[in-house]
Amino acid sequence: MGPIVSQPEPLTGRGMAWGGLIGLVRHAISTAMNPDNDLPNHFELLATDGAARTGRLTTPHGVVRTPAFMPVGTAGAMKGMHWREVRDAGADIVLGNTYHLMLRPGAERIAALGGLQTFTGWNGPMLTDSGGFQVMSLADLRKVSEHAVTFRSHIDGAKVELSPERSIEVQRLLGSDIAMQMDECVRLPAERADIERAMQLSLRWAERSKRAFASAPDGYMLFGIVQGGDVPQLRHASAQGLVEIGFHGYAIGGLAVGEPQAVMLAMIDETGPLLPKQRPRYLMGVGTPDDILEAVKRGVDMFDCVMPTRNGRHGVAFTRFGQVNLRNARHADDPRPLDEESSWPSTRSCARAYLHHLVKAGETLGAMLLSEINVAYYQSLMQGIRDAIAQGKFEEFYRRTREDWARGDIAPR
Repeated sequence: MGPIVSQPEPLTGRGMAWGGLIGLVRHAISTAMNPDNDLPNHFELLATDGAARTGRLTTPHGVVRTPAFMPVGTAGAMKGMHWREVRDAGADIVLGNTYHLMLRPGAERIAALGGLQTFTGWNGPMLTDSGGFQVMSLADLRKVSEHAVTFRSHIDGAKVELSPERSIEVQRLLGSDIAMQMDECVRLPAERADIERAMQLSLRWAERSKRAFASAPDGYMLFGIVQGGDVPQLRHASAQGLVEIGFHGYAIGGLAVGEPQAVMLAMIDETGPLLPKQRPRYLMGVGTPDDILEAVKRGVDMFDCVMPTRNGRHGVAFTRFGQVNLRNARHADDPRPLDEESSWPSTRSCARAYLHHLVKAGETLGAMLLSEINVAYYQSLMQGIRDAIAQGKFEEFYRRTREDWARGDIAPR
């Protein structure tokens, strides 16, 4: 991967470029005169500790405590888990996938059956992505134009067109509390020209997405998505353009797509200060507990990732000791639980030997137990983060959590 393009020298002192100064002044005046285009704000910032924030996001289906981690139910189901377990683990909000749900069972069918919450039985806040990630991940099956993305369905090969307008229409039919603008995400590393083209296209699609969302009922939200890859100047242009358009919240997209963690964190550092403090900030597709802790430290409010359930299906548990691989033979004769101090029943009661047996035998129950254990750990981590920020003790929590991870799992018997 090529080096990160360095940020231009600060526009201060005698070396200030007049063109840059004029642009900054215009942006400041525009934002001051019309912050977020006077959109209603459903986010309440309750406390800060350094850049870390805790707040409350009110949706038509309930309140989301932030920082929040959204477990991913791609096709309207949490793999290996019942929705009540997701709720009992502490999740306030989950994520659904526009692309997959529009193909099967179909957005119109879900709408006729009462919307995604009623259809699934989740009945809580839900965010849907726009399908933009599939623009990247299904590269061999799609074609991007100014108007739309044309897919070949991975199910039956049928031709499907997804435009910003259709993406919003599908998300409104699903009835999600938070919809995402249509965007194009570029896998890193990539050439700057490709990153800039996708970023500019995403800005134009952002405007179209907002126009298409204009008729949504009060209380429902649309988030814009900052693109720009690993190029600071492009991240700045994207963030400023989105703020001028105005959204209920702002996501940082196009990260955790192949770049090192240091690059991801650098792009958060570049982007966060440009986003309105009074609006929620969402880092898409992230990630590991370490990624989340570092991003919270930089002012991010919302996260999602398939990792808790995907790793659970592959025999890996997340605990306060870090990741524990239950396939390892060291667990075969160990009657101890993963963490006897955990608040989650399966984490403190299931013997490592039993979990090891289930994983090695390929029993579905093993994937189910580890998935719920992992989702519960992520939610426990988020609750600890929220409490620490509210008490002004985030740095202490950050240090203690990292020390626990560094010590690693308990010694074998």
